[in-house]
Amino acid sequence: QVQLVESGGGLMQTGGFLRLSCAASGFTFSRYPMKWYRQAPGKVREFVASIMSGDSTYYADSVKGRFTISRDNAKNTVYLQMNSLKPEDTAVYYCNVRFTRHYWGQGTQVTVSS
Repeated sequence: QVQLVESGGGLMQTGGFLRLSCAASGFTFSRYPMKWYRQAPGKVREFVASIMSGDSTYYADSVKGRFTISRDNAKNTVYLQMNSLKPEDTAVYYCNVRFTRHYWGQGTQVTVSS
């Protein structure tokens, strides 16, 4: 079955960086767009970044220029490099793929202190 397992979250200070990973299994990873979302306390889940099967990338305005999404099809893994972190980046970050329906990982907590 489809599995998405995120890792790499943690506690960082403002201006720091983190690299999130999402290991995927149960589907042909290279064929599908992969996305990152995040959900802050008391807020709705929001789109962060996506990468197409052809490696085109898209970003939310709030992270453009600071975050970079990438994928390694040989490892069935998608990454999110997060630089210049801000307190408003604090959230649980989720990996997502959609084909018949949306699939989500368990999430990884990112906390940025001011």
